[in-house]
Amino acid sequence: MATSTYLSNPVVTVNSVDLSDQCTAATFTHRYDQLESTAFGDTARKYVAGLGNHEVTLSLYMSYAATETYATLASLVGTTTTVRVQPAAPPDSATNPGFILTGAFLAELPVINATMGELSTVDVTFVGGTYSVDTTV
Repeated sequence: MATSTYLSNPVVTVNSVDLSDQCTAATFTHRYDQLESTAFGDTARKYVAGLGNHEVTLSLYMSYAATETYATLASLVGTTTTVRVQPAAPPDSATNPGFILTGAFLAELPVINATMGELSTVDVTFVGGTYSVDTTV
């Protein structure tokens, strides 16, 4: 049985800022809207791909220091940017691809999510944009 450990040393960048040291989880979803193309005479439903509807959700420690979480994300709310997640440190390769979402929209940023005695964390989701995979060295 094959087993693999993923995200043991990932690289997460948002707007070209490396947030790897603040990130605890990343979910990168490559998806298309499903459009039904069933026609008369078909005996089962058929579907085709519609528009891309990709998203990236990051769980981050909420650091307010310069070039950290808040400073990086605050100015991006309501705008588009590029998000890149790579399973392990570079270089890019077929077994260590860089997953990229260009033109991803950030609709909201929880500015504080704190509980006494715990580290403050936030989840942010970037939606839309153009999906690509970088496997070049």
